[in-house]
Amino acid sequence: MDLMLSRFDRYLLAQLLMLFGFFALVLVLIYWINRAVVLFDQLIANGESAVVFLEFTALSLPNVVRLVLPVAAFAASLYVTNRLMSESELVVVQATGLSPARLVRPVLIFGCIVFVMSSVLAHILVPASQARLSERTAEIAENMTARLLREGQFLHPATGITFYIREISSIGALQDVFLSDARNPDRPVAYSAREALLIRGEQAPSLVMIDGMAQSYGVGNKRLSVTRFDDFTIDLSDLVESSALTQRSPRELPTPALLEADEDVQALTGASHSTLVAEAHERFSDALNGLVAPLFAFAALMVGGFSRFGVWRQSIATVIGLILIQLITQLGQGSVRTDAANWPLAYTGPLVGLLAAFGLLYIAARPGLLARARQTAQ
Repeated sequence: MDLMLSRFDRYLLAQLLMLFGFFALVLVLIYWINRAVVLFDQLIANGESAVVFLEFTALSLPNVVRLVLPVAAFAASLYVTNRLMSESELVVVQATGLSPARLVRPVLIFGCIVFVMSSVLAHILVPASQARLSERTAEIAENMTARLLREGQFLHPATGITFYIREISSIGALQDVFLSDARNPDRPVAYSAREALLIRGEQAPSLVMIDGMAQSYGVGNKRLSVTRFDDFTIDLSDLVESSALTQRSPRELPTPALLEADEDVQALTGASHSTLVAEAHERFSDALNGLVAPLFAFAALMVGGFSRFGVWRQSIATVIGLILIQLITQLGQGSVRTDAANWPLAYTGPLVGLLAAFGLLYIAARPGLLARARQTAQ
């Protein structure tokens, strides 16, 4: 009997893992393709290479996987349980004397596997990938070649700025450059040069203009001032988002730093203490959903096996139940962002899901409760 039980556990666990891999792959591809389309418009259209595009999509992948794991686990548990019931495999196993509480063991093991995977992603891989993604984004923001080096086009990289290049030589020199700075409406300035070079700086690139002139027009006195120069350097720091270079997102930081949320971390991220603490506890609660979702699906369908309405209606009710659990989770996490002292509320959703799953297993193990409830209703 023990050998048969262990074989059934391995069989059910193998079915869950196989379907979990399939659903996870499909969902990741859907999310990833959607993300890739956005990145393609942002990077390729701005002059970046395909290598940069692939790097950015790869760095965004861990967060996509983290989001889809609980959904894939729920779908796998729902599908496998539904199929085993429709093919009477669970009926045969239960006829040998196995209770729903005993049958849930491989599902519990499966949920723990998903929980561990989600935890590794949430606490290690996603922060590391997000930090690297922010670094590369900042590098591209500094690299004005992606935004300014377009031949024969009038570009507007910032409000009041107009930039034009007639041609870019094979060595990267800019030929016949025009730069209009109208951010000060009382005294707009127009720069033109025969040649120019973009030079990377510590905070932002600089534009070195060679053999040109600056024309400044005073709106008040209606006078035009012309200054000719052999070489002139313009700091382009105002055209680069400096906040992206100095501040970091809470998603990039390790969980211990978020839980501590001291003044240095708040200054680094520009986020409040409650926001940082909420981000840390959201990582734990979202990972717990990977454990709760398959347990809840299995328990709900086990009750549906004794329902005269059929399993398909129970499946719809299970999906609605999971949506309600997710809603409770979101509400609890939102309250933590308001006040860090409410951090236990971040786990309300997973706790409700676990209690519901064990409650449904208790009912499934006692079909007489359902029979008496139906008689009372009639």
